[in-house]
Amino acid sequence: MGAFHAYDIRGIYNVDFDKETAYKVGYFLPELLGADRVLVGRDCRTSSDEIHEYLLKGITDAGADVYDIGLSTTPMVYFGTAHYGFKASVQITASHNPAEYNGMKVSRENALPVGLATGLGTIQEWIESGKPTPSAAVKGSVYQKDIHQDYLDFLLRYKADLSCLKVAFDLSNGMANLYAKEIFGETPAYLFDTLDGRFPNHEPNPLIPKNVAALRELVGKTGADIGVIFDGDADRVMFVDEKAQFISPDLIIALLGHYFIGERNEKGIVLQDIRSSKAIGEYLEPMGGEVYTWKVGRANAALKLRELDGVWGGELAGHYYFRDFFYSDSGLLAALLVLRVVASLKKQGISLSQAIGRIARYENSGEINFRVDDKQGAMDAVKEHFMGAEKATAFMDFDGYRIEFPQWWLNIRPSNTEPYLRFLCEATSKDLLEAKIAETEEILTNRFGAIRS
Repeated sequence: MGAFHAYDIRGIYNVDFDKETAYKVGYFLPELLGADRVLVGRDCRTSSDEIHEYLLKGITDAGADVYDIGLSTTPMVYFGTAHYGFKASVQITASHNPAEYNGMKVSRENALPVGLATGLGTIQEWIESGKPTPSAAVKGSVYQKDIHQDYLDFLLRYKADLSCLKVAFDLSNGMANLYAKEIFGETPAYLFDTLDGRFPNHEPNPLIPKNVAALRELVGKTGADIGVIFDGDADRVMFVDEKAQFISPDLIIALLGHYFIGERNEKGIVLQDIRSSKAIGEYLEPMGGEVYTWKVGRANAALKLRELDGVWGGELAGHYYFRDFFYSDSGLLAALLVLRVVASLKKQGISLSQAIGRIARYENSGEINFRVDDKQGAMDAVKEHFMGAEKATAFMDFDGYRIEFPQWWLNIRPSNTEPYLRFLCEATSKDLLEAKIAETEEILTNRFGAIRS
């Protein structure tokens, strides 16, 4: 059952899970969430149809009805769950993973995420224990439900006049293709603008630099003001500036302040994950934002933003969450708002690279992976070393450790699924950054046999 993870069910199809797993997830879901109706969508991966068939069979054998919205983005399922009052939903997708992967993202009422700690672990336990799956006396039915226009209408409420912008899009052969041209028209330059679950042009993960290379080239070729790239299921989006430079996704959290605070005067809590740049708070707080740091992942972020009634938030991985969108994430909505901000800045004579330059104040390592068996021991050693040498200005001990000092900070956190520690560091100068990375690597290598990868 290696497909059950902290935030979703995901793995190589027919290796980590198979159609029988999909059936049982479908069968147990109505019981888990007290639902007699389940909303279901799917991405365009070649294995999605078979998973869809068996998931639906499991749901209906349990006596619940399925409302099938067909091919969909993951945020489209979130929208349908909350907007139409479903108590349970499933999106069949492996998000940004390669084509041989697939999975299921499960939500409950109000599009709240169901993770390992909030329900998926129970389903995993029921499957592994061989809990029976007898067919209900009255099986459920499958209904086709078209929500495309309702979601489109919702998104278009946030569209501004973008006629002053030249925009380049990479749709990654993924689910953003369902909406991009309806929203943004035919004027922008598009790459990989057909649905193809084999992902023949590049893996649908914009965090890997080689996957953004074609978009960067297109931005340079067309003289675009901004490049936009979505992942496979369109819950994440990332950006390239007019100089064809990739923008660290966490900095976009700060840029969105120009819309929420600057345009709407909507001051309040802004959520960032524990890996996010210190520059975000330094940029937003003078504007009236209150930045709150929390754990990585939708299963954590969406719940926390709702709990805090935050205005918006985001993650280093390119997820952006909005109170306007049921405290959930949508790549298309984030793209609309960022383009709105960039258009407004351009009218003021400010380019995207200039705007980001006003936010970014630190040298950043990006996430570095260290393979190590004793993850907790290694984390503790790093913490004790640095906190013993210098007085910390802030310390956070959820999702690993984040330790802040006057001139630099670090985050070290364990992978949920692999024997890796993920390390990120930020400093006021490149020399200081490199020194702290080297110091950390020495601790992990010499004392724990860690291998940097």
